[in-house]
Amino acid sequence: MSVPAYSSFAQWYSDGHLASYVRTMKSAGGIIHLLEAAQPAGDMSDPAVPDLVLYQDLHGGSRVSGDMGGGRFDSRSDKGGFFLSAPRFANTVIVDAAHELRSLSFPLARWQPVLDEAADGRFSIDYQKLCMGTFASPTIRSAVRNLWVLCDEEGAPSRLLAQAAGCEILAELCRLGGAPFAQVKGGLAPWAERRSVELMRARLSEDISLDELAAEARLSPFHFARMFKQSVGVPPRVYLTRLRMERACELLAQTDLPVTEIAQEVGYSSNQVLARVFIKHQRMSPSDYRRAVRDPARQISLNAPGNAPAAAAARQ
Repeated sequence: MSVPAYSSFAQWYSDGHLASYVRTMKSAGGIIHLLEAAQPAGDMSDPAVPDLVLYQDLHGGSRVSGDMGGGRFDSRSDKGGFFLSAPRFANTVIVDAAHELRSLSFPLARWQPVLDEAADGRFSIDYQKLCMGTFASPTIRSAVRNLWVLCDEEGAPSRLLAQAAGCEILAELCRLGGAPFAQVKGGLAPWAERRSVELMRARLSEDISLDELAAEARLSPFHFARMFKQSVGVPPRVYLTRLRMERACELLAQTDLPVTEIAQEVGYSSNQVLARVFIKHQRMSPSDYRRAVRDPARQISLNAPGNAPAAAAARQ
């Protein structure tokens, strides 16, 4: 393993000679760094960084050869397929065609304590198995896609989303490497579920983290995320979005607050971000919802079959 010359993968892509190829770069509170780049054929090697880096080839069809920490490989990339680069390893990567990629980098200083706790101190990824060319994973593909969709809607992903997605991706990497985490048995205790939901409601306007919710339930973030989903039926991030939509509907219906203030009240950075999320979940803009819920003549639009979520929120 080489001594890292850069403090992070994000710093390398910001300052290194590949920086001009970057189209998008986002960071979620130092938890996960997301990057999208369009790169030419040639030497795409990266220096040693203290991060675990996951790459996704968006189109596939390129011949990729080199060493990413597991030994020499030579493979043809698949559309949506992944490559993994070991931390603190100066990889060598040669690509024979222009390509587009997305990458997620996990700073190990941030993730190692969480993962060690989740695995009773035995967390490990088999780099010799997973860093040997392309591999497929529907679970990881779904997690990465959800991260990018939320980036498009909300800008940089929230800490809660980044942590939850990171736990899911790293758990799957362990499973693929032959060292899966033990299955969670049962969900949260009733008191833990109640307190975590109360904390979400009380702090809708903040970028609450998975760490904070897990501490309220006296669990590790990794175990909390999986147990919350078993208890409530959806991951914490999805549930938080539901709470924000319910509160936004309530404020639109019952107050004259400007949409910009409502956005801040429920944890979104601008009225444009609230509008994108609101339209996705309620199938109308915040302003249209306010007019509809206050005008009995417009109630038919709320009660239409496709608008069940909006109608339910309006009745609260």
